Amino acid sequence: MPSLKDLKNRISSVTATQKITKAMQMVAAAKLRRAQMAAEEARPYSERMAKVMANISSAMEGREGVSPLMAGTGSDQVHLLIVATAERGLCGGFNSSIAKMAREMTRRLQGEGKQVKLFMVGKKGVDAMKMEFSSLMVEKVDFREVKRIDFANAEGVGKKILSMFEEGEFDVCTLFYSEFQNIMTQIPTAQQLIPAIAPQKEEGEGSEVFYEYEPDEEEILSELLPRNISVQVFRALLENGASEQGARMSAMDSATRNAGEMIDALTLSYNRQRQAQITKELIEIISGAEAL
Repeated sequence: MPSLKDLKNRISSVTATQKITKAMQMVAAAKLRRAQMAAEEARPYSERMAKVMANISSAMEGREGVSPLMAGTGSDQVHLLIVATAERGLCGGFNSSIAKMAREMTRRLQGEGKQVKLFMVGKKGVDAMKMEFSSLMVEKVDFREVKRIDFANAEGVGKKILSMFEEGEFDVCTLFYSEFQNIMTQIPTAQQLIPAIAPQKEEGEGSEVFYEYEPDEEEILSELLPRNISVQVFRALLENGASEQGARMSAMDSATRNAGEMIDALTLSYNRQRQAQITKELIEIISGAEAL
């Protein structure tokens, strides 16, 4: 049984930890609103760009000379998986859920005889997957020194992806990230970037609207397709930012409550042991007095 001094030290230690988790919860709550707004504001632009691309690609269907970014290379033997996670932990299952989805797809593709390459964005994704798939990691990017993600960061990643594709290093590219729903819910998502896939038409949507483009569709796609890669990466990073803060806020709230319950249990144990010790000393004093 631990001594009173050990229990007192344990209570002090857990109390200090509780103060840290509470502070982290408050910081995450302060950052969450701005990150959530950034993610929600990026969605309409990225979704509209995807719809415009779908409209143009439908107009070019059957033509020759369609960009490989849209039509693909004609093969799906080599897959590049972009795994976007956070730079820091203590955010519940946020990082592990993205890494889990990427691991499952990696194993499935390898089981089908495909070659897999991993493009890691974020330190925690590297930590989660390096034990099993370190040999597959061809590129690593981290933003530990970046206080606020902007389009320039995503554009740097997008240019690396395009450079690898132009050099024939992969046929299919899939991006993994976590889509923010609310503080309690972040959905791990896999989005194919290359070749681009037109978004599915939702139920209740009206008929497609057809446009005439100036300049022609090929020239627009030559500009739009490369930019779309960076736009989708940027959206994924913003979604991750909001998801990370939401998950951290939830995780630190749980940790703070658990620490409070542990402090209550340790305090009860401390008081019982202290009372028992006082009772024992009183018995010894009374016994000694009676012996005299």
